[in-house]
Amino acid sequence: MNKSPKYGVLMINLGTPDAPKTPEVRRFLREFLSDKRVVDLNPLIWKPILNLIILTIRPPKVAKVYQQVWMDEGSPLLVLGNRLKDRIKSSLASQSGGAVPVEMAMTYGNPSMEVAANKLRAAGVDKIVVIPMYPQFSATTTAAGYDRLMASLKQCPHWPALQLIQDYADHPLYIKALANSVHSQWKKQGERRHLVLSYHGIPKRYVTNGDPYSKRCEATSELVAEELGLGDSEWTHVYQSRFGREEWLKPYADATLKAMPEMGINKINVISPAFSIDCIETLEEVTLELGDEFKHNGGLAFDYIPALNDSDDQVALYLSLIEQNTKQWEQ
Repeated sequence: MNKSPKYGVLMINLGTPDAPKTPEVRRFLREFLSDKRVVDLNPLIWKPILNLIILTIRPPKVAKVYQQVWMDEGSPLLVLGNRLKDRIKSSLASQSGGAVPVEMAMTYGNPSMEVAANKLRAAGVDKIVVIPMYPQFSATTTAAGYDRLMASLKQCPHWPALQLIQDYADHPLYIKALANSVHSQWKKQGERRHLVLSYHGIPKRYVTNGDPYSKRCEATSELVAEELGLGDSEWTHVYQSRFGREEWLKPYADATLKAMPEMGINKINVISPAFSIDCIETLEEVTLELGDEFKHNGGLAFDYIPALNDSDDQVALYLSLIEQNTKQWEQ
């Protein structure tokens, strides 16, 4: 007689278009930018702007950007995320001696939260540990994902037990993993460089209203710098991906990198700790846009340090998170 697994794992990330084409990008952006967690403006003001302006102008431009980073198997966020999922599933099976269902879901787009949750239920799971693939908590990302998860369970007559992880911004294995990736890059390039830690920005107003995101990002940067033994002048903390005219979290990545060569900092490495998986924001915005901005203003050397993706360190981190959050079910 086959036993049902003691628990399942659900990894959640933001999402990606199904294809690097204008219709698919427009569909994804409509779902993403319609979430009040992401844009909290009055719908009477925001919906006309979104539908008549943004969804008319931006999808063709964004589609071209996706085409630059698209992999043979699909979107980098999905492809690399699935590789991590498969490695975690394999490791859990080796540790437990039996299959532990592991699924990945997107808050927006596919695979949807509903499909992933149904797969876990079909596997006989009635306990789920949920890992947000956002190292630093924000209402715009982690909470939005949990909103979608709860909405997906509205029609479920028998809810599974849920263990929701808030974040892992200061987890020792996460900090060690980031530091290891920096050391590997320094060894590869044959020199230490000024380290820029760049995080996805959010409107400053969100933090003023209580979102802890900036404090969690700052905690990560400070711990990584400490782990690497960096002095204050050897690293810089910035925010990227600013959109619109509203003030966002500062310092802004583009303005900061533009000014660095004049300050005597002409060789840098950039790492983006807010992204567990490489995606359009790291592969295009950081590697190409910020890299070009730095070089065009006198920078001599710019190299991006990849996200942890499906590395051994990332797998070990996620296995630790799973172990810590399923102890009560292993009794």
